[in-house]
Amino acid sequence: MEKQYNILGMTCGGCVAKVKKTLEAIPEVGSAKVQLEAPEGVLSLKKEVSIELLNSKLRAVGNYTIEEITPESNNEIELPGKSITTYKPLILIVSFIAGVSFLTQYPYEEFSAMLWMRYFMAGFFIVFAFFKLLNIEGFANSYRMYDIVAVKWKGWGYIYPFVELALGVSYLLNIVPFETNLATVIILGISSIGVIKSNLDKKKIKCACLGDVFNLPMSTVTIVEDLTMVAMAGWMLYLI
Repeated sequence: MEKQYNILGMTCGGCVAKVKKTLEAIPEVGSAKVQLEAPEGVLSLKKEVSIELLNSKLRAVGNYTIEEITPESNNEIELPGKSITTYKPLILIVSFIAGVSFLTQYPYEEFSAMLWMRYFMAGFFIVFAFFKLLNIEGFANSYRMYDIVAVKWKGWGYIYPFVELALGVSYLLNIVPFETNLATVIILGISSIGVIKSNLDKKKIKCACLGDVFNLPMSTVTIVEDLTMVAMAGWMLYLI
């Protein structure tokens, strides 16, 4: 039988070789395919082997942890169809943020598109960080299924919501605007790579943009969301 596993703690080719050698030395394991990208381990088993045994063998050679991938943990679960109804929560949240950002300049004597973008990005980051922090473990597990950084380092999934929160507060208070916009371009630009790749590969996984609260499938909507934020930050960076 063949089973897939997440293996935490690997950082380089040396770790991959060490983990592979250790797993293949276990009598119950016929062969092991080990890589840095998820799923990190695919074991061909001669017979059932407990996760406790696998972990004890890996801990003996390094700070590695192995966990079996289940339908719930790999996010390849039943997802709703890609329709306007499915994305209604996301559309409403973004619309509310855009509307409130527009109202901040009432009575509009001299409406500033630059100011609207800054308030929109502040609201976007703060609100989206809020949803991620409601279940940070669930977000981290979802995020590492497609983000190119979180795939290699799961800890990034736990840090990312706080990065979003910090960016939101920085936009709101207009603190170090150049650095804030530059960070947004870099961070969301990198995040977009994994989103685009997942869409091109037609992976059926959950979008983690609203954390683990809503069951939203990954789609081009997520690409548009990320790239729009990158474009806005880039434009504000240009105007500074």
